[in-house]
Amino acid sequence: MTDSRRGGAVAVAAAAILWSTGGLAIKTLSLPPLAIVFHRAWIASAALLLFLRPARVPLTRTFAAGIASYAGMIVTFVVATKWTTAANAIFLQDSGVLWVLLLSPLVTREPIARRDVQAVAVALAGIALFFFGRISARGQAGNLVGLLSGMFFAVTILLLRRQRGPASQWTAILGNALAAAAVTPFLRGIGSASGREWAILAYLGLVQIALAYALFIRGLNSITATEASLLSLLEPVFNPIWVLIGAGERPGPFAVAGGAVVIGAILWRTLSTPGPAPEPVPSPD
Repeated sequence: MTDSRRGGAVAVAAAAILWSTGGLAIKTLSLPPLAIVFHRAWIASAALLLFLRPARVPLTRTFAAGIASYAGMIVTFVVATKWTTAANAIFLQDSGVLWVLLLSPLVTREPIARRDVQAVAVALAGIALFFFGRISARGQAGNLVGLLSGMFFAVTILLLRRQRGPASQWTAILGNALAAAAVTPFLRGIGSASGREWAILAYLGLVQIALAYALFIRGLNSITATEASLLSLLEPVFNPIWVLIGAGERPGPFAVAGGAVVIGAILWRTLSTPGPAPEPVPSPD
């Protein structure tokens, strides 16, 4: 591996590990979910604009829809993380990769292969496991919101595939700004954050989203989509580990099994041949 590719791989791996810390940070905060969304999103939007400084792009319907789906994705991820376990939230959001395979023929006119159908079928079986076991009504609602987050994730990926240039950077910047604006009428507990919580909110916006996104984009310039897809799997692997260590939250056995099935299906699809792996898109959570 050349120095350039090695540096790109390190950058993408670092981005995935930074993304994986979001679950613990969100669990640590006592603020309501939408208050977390608001502060995390506006900080991330400002930081991304400063870090990336992308060129201007025309506002098309596809671009606008991508911004809206990105905003929906980050709102639902935070809500899911607060309502259910961090493991359930991240695995259900990452299941969006499989929805991409199903919807690609309709949105991007990319053909669906037999291995795509097989991967989706296996992953759906894994997703079903998240809804078994002893789960509270709030936890079940969180699982449903996590599943919705995965669908928003899939739509965001598909819409970004139809665009080129700095559109993906503006999607993250404006998507975070839209998320902050959308939840403003529903905010509660804004003034109750302690100094420690403000530090965590700043970390979420500046580091866990903005810096990680910038690292991912830098890394993509040096490695293949397949390599980036594989390295991105560090996020769902480490997310529940940090929460277990820092907050003592243990995912249930059905969730562990379901997560293993979902990740296994994505991994098998990414490594399967012939055909390229789905093009990765920076995780927004």
